[in-house]
Amino acid sequence: MALGSIASKLAREIGSVVKKAVSSNRGWYSPHMAAASCAIAQRLPLVDLIVEIRDARIPLSSEYELLRIVPPPCPPSKRIVVMNKMDLTNPTQIKEWMRYFEQQKCISYGVNSHNKDSVKGLLNFIQAQARELNKADHRFSDAITVMLVGIPNVGKSALANSLHQIGRISAAEKGKLKHALVSPQPGETKDISSLKIGSHPNIYLLDTPGILPPTIHDAERCSKLALTGAIRDSLIGLKDLAQYFLAILNLSDQYEKWAKLSTNWGKVSILEHKEEHSSSSKLEMRQKRQYLTDHTQDFMVHDVRRALFDAISSFDGNLECEDDMVKLIEAQFVALREAFHVQEEIDQNVQDKVAVKLLNLCRTGRLGHYTLDPVPATH
Repeated sequence: MALGSIASKLAREIGSVVKKAVSSNRGWYSPHMAAASCAIAQRLPLVDLIVEIRDARIPLSSEYELLRIVPPPCPPSKRIVVMNKMDLTNPTQIKEWMRYFEQQKCISYGVNSHNKDSVKGLLNFIQAQARELNKADHRFSDAITVMLVGIPNVGKSALANSLHQIGRISAAEKGKLKHALVSPQPGETKDISSLKIGSHPNIYLLDTPGILPPTIHDAERCSKLALTGAIRDSLIGLKDLAQYFLAILNLSDQYEKWAKLSTNWGKVSILEHKEEHSSSSKLEMRQKRQYLTDHTQDFMVHDVRRALFDAISSFDGNLECEDDMVKLIEAQFVALREAFHVQEEIDQNVQDKVAVKLLNLCRTGRLGHYTLDPVPATH
């Protein structure tokens, strides 16, 4: 999606904050990441197939730049671009991206690492590519090595574990399964690990740490990486990042899908509706009220969607006007504080608490599916 001028302005501001943090040595490029970059660069020319994992929400911004600078250049036949997190993206726009990669003579594939059938399809695709290599060059007859690369938090390790598990089961192999470390925080994978994912020929997968370049000059790219979780939240103000997401939401049509949740439609809240119509509603509601701090529960997500829909649909300002957008976002923060049941406490920033919960729902697809990178124009 093409971001509106207000969202782009917020993105540039957030990007500037990130770049400032990097220049003051508070960035993401730690000595560990530098060492991992060297280790990966040394192995890249030796592997048979490179699988680059990107975030389907940002297919361009999540590009793995190390492949550009490590000689020799990787031939297209040895590289697959896999867009993970397909379940979080806009289906129409991702189809445009698949066509774009095809036009660029780039082998690409879309996957949802949390869906077993989707991962199995990717495994079959990788195995087919490996067998093609084996036919073309019989030196691969003993074993084929596939390296999984990508920026932090695009789901490499989760995919590696699933590919290993499904590959071992398909080959009816026995023995203890290995596991790559999986974490929602970027940069948790520290070492290169080897996992077997196929037989006849034997196919081994190298899972690698996520790598970002030492500096990123494009401020909007920094913001997209931050919003999708590739850059640590500690480098950016949480409220600023949440405002950026709300600007994107306000300029999209995602909220229109929540019209039936509006308090103006039926005049009955989600909680009241459940209390009146569920046979076991009283017990259920007592249990739910015990967990009002858990914003991931369905009834709370419904309340959040309803609050956002009501705020946007009742707003009569111009969303292309910066002052009007700021007013709407401020009103949404007030509504979200109530929807999330955030209580004001001494020495705690209420808006940051709201922002943390909002960003979690955004990143897990509970508040819509987005593709933030527009497809480049081709001539």
